[in-house]
Amino acid sequence: MDELHFGKRNKRGDWAPNEPIALAPLFRLPFSLKAFLAWLPHYFLPWNVLFALSAVAWWAWIVPPVETMRTLTWGWPLYLYAVNAVATALFYGAFELHLYVLKRQERRFKYNGKFPAEHKSKAFWFESQNLDNILRTFLSGVTIWTACEVLVLWAFANGYVPWLSFADHPVYLACLALVVPIIHEFHFFCVHRLIHTPLLYKWVHSVHHNSVNPSPWSSLSMHPVEHLLYFATVFYHLILPSNPVLALYQLHYAAFGAIPGHVGFDKVEVGDNHAVDSHAYAHYLHHKYFEVNYGDALIPLDKWFGTWHDGSPEGDARMNERYRRRKEKLAAAEATKADQSQPEAARADQPKPEAARADQPKPEAAEADPATTAAARAPGQTAA
Repeated sequence: MDELHFGKRNKRGDWAPNEPIALAPLFRLPFSLKAFLAWLPHYFLPWNVLFALSAVAWWAWIVPPVETMRTLTWGWPLYLYAVNAVATALFYGAFELHLYVLKRQERRFKYNGKFPAEHKSKAFWFESQNLDNILRTFLSGVTIWTACEVLVLWAFANGYVPWLSFADHPVYLACLALVVPIIHEFHFFCVHRLIHTPLLYKWVHSVHHNSVNPSPWSSLSMHPVEHLLYFATVFYHLILPSNPVLALYQLHYAAFGAIPGHVGFDKVEVGDNHAVDSHAYAHYLHHKYFEVNYGDALIPLDKWFGTWHDGSPEGDARMNERYRRRKEKLAAAEATKADQSQPEAARADQPKPEAARADQPKPEAAEADPATTAAARAPGQTAA
């Protein structure tokens, strides 16, 4: 496929789509039924249907009998960990092999023109992004995913939470299945904003942001605290009346659904003339600029809170204006702090503003410098 029919490359070799990212019409006002119906197939296919079917398959062939899950032992949790680890290796590994090892579509539709393996960095274990990401995925990511899975299945098996059957509550559970991605989006946005606060960013979320140029294995490369917060999305099914299959769907949406946002390519080619949209550009911009697109545009939370970037020049302008205001605010705070730290005698010797000559010309307003992401980040939020 010709990538230049869909986007363009800059002088650095980075690719961007021609059209700005569109927010989902689900919450767009005024509501357009035509736009909603045109968008609906993209909501289901291919990712959401794939993750839902994987949850059904887990329940049918992987999850132990209810009687077994009523008791917390080592056996069945370790079995689930092994299955989850193998599934992760196969699913993540397929994207890594196709796009990054064999490079079957070369750099076509790749946002960042460079491949992570081309550069070593001390930000990563063994100075390798891939090795670092893989180890974090299996040592912490799959472990905490499985722990959350075991806890929820154990709670359902013992009747500690309402277990609704599809036979008795088909309409309610179908509606709940439809909003699983919306639950994930809401939870992810809230947690994501939380871990971008200076303290949590420095000690927790910066691990994930070390992968400025993300690849499939970056998807679950996180600090254990972030893994716990991220997979906690399944605990909504301990509050809402639900079914264990939907709880598994919620987990799989988080575990396997992290891939599309980090695959690094706008389209994954399937044959010579067909490709699957990754819908990854919004999250790629978050990895690139750090403080935009905390969500994935299903719910327009970023637009409501002023952090939306659609990839357009107007999006750049809004981002730079926000950075400029923050830079001015930080500079004013530093000036106030410095003034307060001066001894009283030193402040007394300084001329007061009223003593300035009346005929002194006022300085013209300086043109605002283009803000950079590095200067505008909160303390501790530095790029790798």
